[in-house]
Amino acid sequence: MVKAKSVFVCSSCGAKYARWQGQCRECGEWNTISEQVLSEAPTAGAAVARRALSGFAGAAGTGVAALSEVQVQGTARLPTTFQEFDRVLGGGIVPGSVVLIGGNPGAGKSTLLLQTVCRISAGTRVLYVTGEESLEQVALRARRLNLPTGGVRVAAETSIDNICALASAEKPQVLVVDSIQVMHVQGVESAPGSVSQVRESAAALTQFAKKTHIAVFMVGHVTKDGTLAGPKILEHCVDSSVILESGNDPRFRTLRCHKNRFGAVNEIGVFAMTDTGLKEVKNPSAIFLNRQEKVAPGSLATVVWEGTRPLLVELQALVDYSQYGNPRRLSLGTDQNRLAMLLSVLHRHAGCQFADQDVFTNVVGGVRIEETASDVPLALALLSSFKGVAIDRQTIAFGEIGLTGEIRPVASGQERIAEAFKQGFRRFIVPKDNAPRQIPAGMEVHAVSRVDELLELVG
Repeated sequence: MVKAKSVFVCSSCGAKYARWQGQCRECGEWNTISEQVLSEAPTAGAAVARRALSGFAGAAGTGVAALSEVQVQGTARLPTTFQEFDRVLGGGIVPGSVVLIGGNPGAGKSTLLLQTVCRISAGTRVLYVTGEESLEQVALRARRLNLPTGGVRVAAETSIDNICALASAEKPQVLVVDSIQVMHVQGVESAPGSVSQVRESAAALTQFAKKTHIAVFMVGHVTKDGTLAGPKILEHCVDSSVILESGNDPRFRTLRCHKNRFGAVNEIGVFAMTDTGLKEVKNPSAIFLNRQEKVAPGSLATVVWEGTRPLLVELQALVDYSQYGNPRRLSLGTDQNRLAMLLSVLHRHAGCQFADQDVFTNVVGGVRIEETASDVPLALALLSSFKGVAIDRQTIAFGEIGLTGEIRPVASGQERIAEAFKQGFRRFIVPKDNAPRQIPAGMEVHAVSRVDELLELVG
């Protein structure tokens, strides 16, 4: 008999090895590598997609064609009835797209998708497939949320073969699979949730969506560190990857886009969790900028750019004398290494000594700031707390700080100023190159170019 070929696969990241070893060199996890037998037949996911596509006319491949001769159809996007959801997806649901939605248990992934399919079912054919819940549980949730369920087709299934067969018969425009970690493909010798099953299930659904122009939503679990569980290829094969996050405030959820082939990345949508489901928040800046009337030292507002819109948030800093020999440095919502760099720049170019001080920074509302436009407001908050001087609550700042002490401009500076002025801010501390040429009445602009100039503005 011919000996079956095998490969050793890491269940955490999907890396492959020729022999077994205790630690995965790619992700660093221990005891996650197991042996899997390779099949000489085509991948199970491709076979499933081919069998399911037999019921669709024109679903076969078109062969090789010149790019200039490819006909692009202007298919309209399907609105989700949630403006925040449409914003994250890039304007709505694209026919034939594959969207992966992840999040912590209880974040509201299934609730958001159930609300979406129920609200669009009046004019759109939808199919909701649940693998973790029974149909009675789905119906109870829909009734508790007072959702219209007349046009929603549901099924409880965990086999990708059967799901594709059901979709071929129903021919929906939107297909929801909840969740991809419990699905399995026939012919794959591993348990549901393993790297092979997740990879083949996602591949089958992706091919099925591309050939039939059915929009597919897949729910994905996350690991303890907040990343999507399963192989990395799961995020590569989908068109959009979004995460539903629950911050420090349990009342609100943030839908953040990490990958989108049909729109901008890093777009966010804010929802409020109520007893009737998720409700979109029209003005998220009002949530993240809920400041007290009397502002304490170390608090300052800033405006960050999230996707295609500005977002106002509050930065807080606490600088206190360290009682121990090793001062603490803790940053929540911003980069820890960025904080260490700013402290060194303030010491070198502004003469502020933080070597014997504990430094803590926080972004109110659990928002995560990735861009460098928060350097200037964070430096001002540190100086405000260090000197014990409060900054006027109508002051807002943004800008990037370099290692030589210069303050660099940031993108979309005029749009940031306009949004902050609309929200009631009147005093602006901005980079010199971002200062507006014509200052409206009632606006006070301080254009800065060096870090040492920030000392004078704090007082």
